[in-house]
Amino acid sequence: MKHILLSLFLLSLMNTLSTAQSGPIGTWKTIDDATGEAKSYVEIYEDQGKYFGKVVKLLKSAPDKRCTECTGKKKNQPLIGLVVIEGLEPYKDYWSNGTIMDPENGSEYRCSIWFEPGNSQELKVRGKHWTGLYRTQTWYRVPADK
Repeated sequence: MKHILLSLFLLSLMNTLSTAQSGPIGTWKTIDDATGEAKSYVEIYEDQGKYFGKVVKLLKSAPDKRCTECTGKKKNQPLIGLVVIEGLEPYKDYWSNGTIMDPENGSEYRCSIWFEPGNSQELKVRGKHWTGLYRTQTWYRVPADK
């Protein structure tokens, strides 16, 4: 019985460590602040030591929806495939010094993301305006088979 419990503990520990080592890489379900409903999936990936996030699925909007409020190169681009998080860098036990863009209004904010201790299934995402105001959302890890 001891061997079975030890084996289960080690398997659980290995799973936790592998999830933590991947950091924020993966697909995350975003939640609409106004309605509390799931809104989209954002895939966070690493490129040359920095982290980026792109919209990979819309849950409440038509798949051909475009970013009409965006400016510059992102103006009128399809939301699916749109990079909304750019340039996050690892810092201590979180990721910071990047930006996040809100496709609903085209605004861009400084961004930091982190996990609360012991919970790598919920990602805290904070966008901060230059005035010092900020908003923090919780995004939820989407299992790889979804």
